[in-house]
Amino acid sequence: MTAVMLGGVNFAQLLFPDFSLILCGYFLCRYTALNRPVWQQAEYLVYYFLFPVLLFHSIVKSPLDIQATSSFLLAGISMGLMAIALSYSLPYWPWLGKHIDRRDHAASAQAGFRFNSFIALALVERLAGPQGLLLISVLIGFCVPMFNVGAVWPMARHGESGFLRELIRNPLILATTGGLAFNLLGLRIPAFMDPTLSRIGAASLALGLMSAGAGMELKALNQGKLLGTMVLTFKHLVLPCLAWGLAQYFELNELQTTVLLIFSALPTASTCYVLAARMGYNGPYVAGLVTLSTLLGMLSLPFALGVLRDLRF
Repeated sequence: MTAVMLGGVNFAQLLFPDFSLILCGYFLCRYTALNRPVWQQAEYLVYYFLFPVLLFHSIVKSPLDIQATSSFLLAGISMGLMAIALSYSLPYWPWLGKHIDRRDHAASAQAGFRFNSFIALALVERLAGPQGLLLISVLIGFCVPMFNVGAVWPMARHGESGFLRELIRNPLILATTGGLAFNLLGLRIPAFMDPTLSRIGAASLALGLMSAGAGMELKALNQGKLLGTMVLTFKHLVLPCLAWGLAQYFELNELQTTVLLIFSALPTASTCYVLAARMGYNGPYVAGLVTLSTLLGMLSLPFALGVLRDLRF
């Protein structure tokens, strides 16, 4: 079995590229001629073209060996469903609901369960090798559509357009479901197109993170401190503990447990901001959550891998 190497990992160094791009977008928007209207157009490009191409390409090129990873996949999907349920439940807590703005909750609930797939791939490649990459690819292929539906539903429900209409025309959901269908049918993208699609993917990551920074206003978090605290507590403390419990329940091996713990402790997806902004919600507030989640990932990943993982192996 592939060795799981955790010694000497510099988590801050692995997370710094994403956070530095967010900061770059923030300073460009605030202190140069590339002001907010410029970045609004960039958001359209990311949301309607760059990210859908990236998601489709990532899923199509990832082998989906369902039978070999059934227990691991069940654990990951179970954790995802629990995370969605926890994020959705906040307005219904007796002591909490009356202090939460429902529209801000609809926009920010996604931050409690979505994940940064680029950080996931970088960490797993370094810590778990090719077998770990296979596991995370399968899990990403199933969780991206599930989490995208989970992210869209509260905002579509509180918005003017219907839920089904919003799902049908959501480019991220169309890309991920199309990619899964393409993969399960055994179809492959011609090799000569891979370099072009890879470059589009690289552009989507950089521009998406910079767009998040351009829309960032940390002061927007002042109006929803309690909501933000609860969502990020679920994301960075509760989810790793749930992942550890599920690993015990499904009797996952060392490699599978390590990959599941990495998945549970990741910073939230940078596309949370893009989705909230494009659907007419409080984009700056969600961008602040994305920024804080990236910072908290520097704590939750060592906690998951250095503390929880050692409770078993």
